Amino acid sequence: MNLWRSVCFHGGWLLGLGSVVLRADEPKNHDFDVIREESKVPAYQLPAALVSAEGRPITTPEEWFRIRRPQLISLFGNLIYGVVPTPETPVQTSVELLKTDRSFLGGKAIRKDVRLRFHNTQGEAELRILVFTPQTAGKPSPVFLLHSFSGTRDDGHDADPGRPGHLRNGVPLGELLQRGFGLVVVPQSDLTRHNEVEFLKGIHPLFYRQRQSFPKAYEWGVISAVAWGGSRAMDYLETDADVDARRVAIMGHSKMGKTALWTAAQDTRFALVISAQSGCGGAALWKRDFGENMEKMVTRFPYWLCRNAARYARNEDDLPIDQHELLACIAPRPLYVASGADDLWADPVGEYLSAHHASEVYRLLGKKGLDSPTPPPVGVALTDGDIAYHNRPGGHSVDLYDWVKFLEFARRQFGM
Repeated sequence: MNLWRSVCFHGGWLLGLGSVVLRADEPKNHDFDVIREESKVPAYQLPAALVSAEGRPITTPEEWFRIRRPQLISLFGNLIYGVVPTPETPVQTSVELLKTDRSFLGGKAIRKDVRLRFHNTQGEAELRILVFTPQTAGKPSPVFLLHSFSGTRDDGHDADPGRPGHLRNGVPLGELLQRGFGLVVVPQSDLTRHNEVEFLKGIHPLFYRQRQSFPKAYEWGVISAVAWGGSRAMDYLETDADVDARRVAIMGHSKMGKTALWTAAQDTRFALVISAQSGCGGAALWKRDFGENMEKMVTRFPYWLCRNAARYARNEDDLPIDQHELLACIAPRPLYVASGADDLWADPVGEYLSAHHASEVYRLLGKKGLDSPTPPPVGVALTDGDIAYHNRPGGHSVDLYDWVKFLEFARRQFGM
């Protein structure tokens, strides 16, 4: 076992950052050192999304796609989320339809259980996804692809007998079906554990080089592994006759919101992107240092990001990128960023400002962003542009209000 894994796995996730030693098992009620008031936000300067790494202004869509966007994707991969390495032997994929249920939710939906198996000479892994499509569609349906905390092998995605139209995990599937959408569930747990610290099982060993047993500092952590699975699910959706793969909206909440943004930034096949309370490492700006910050993330969840990210704990000013540039990499595709007013850990203001600053790239590409630097009042949704935002009352959850707003936005953007 290498030293990093040994320290993290057996030593309470101790992480040395220069002369600072931080512990991930610090109770949350000791978070007295994080900023929760706007008056305490430090002065900061955001990197310019429309200036190349060489200092050259980016003034045309062609320059954005040819020069600046590839630079940003590379920086986010190498410094934040980790890049997916090239395996020594190609990874093959096989697909198996495990089950089809045409009577799901009282006959309103078709449910398919699909197994994606990945294998090469170094091992194998599998990802089980669920595909729900409207029973009466008669044609391929647009879908929401949900990066999900719930596994597809538990009962979280069974119909909830106590709440008609809902799954047991609270997803209002009936609302999606009524508006003409299906749902695709991609679980986080099949390819890597929620808080993986060893990387000896799952998808990572298939990509190791000779004598490698742990990701390099710039290679994929947990979020990048789950994002890779989202793209493999999209590979399958392009073959499913019941799904309109040109109209797939990718969505995630919290950690899965971070993942949805990174998935879609890399994979332009996703037509619309929804980030619900993704906070630190998601939509919120690093340099505001509000609520959860890099230090808290890399100590409590050391491998959600790549190891290089730990260099910027308590040192976010030196990070050459910020999250508004990740949102900009989604342009010109529609983007919805959602916050909860009581969820200060996720920094609602920082999430809005990130979307606002990403808007200059949307405008360069002929799309409508968020013009005002001032967030809207709590409970007011801005949904008439190509970047949408709301900050609803309440905390860290996805409520029916959120789902309805997401569905209305997607219907308008998809011309439904």
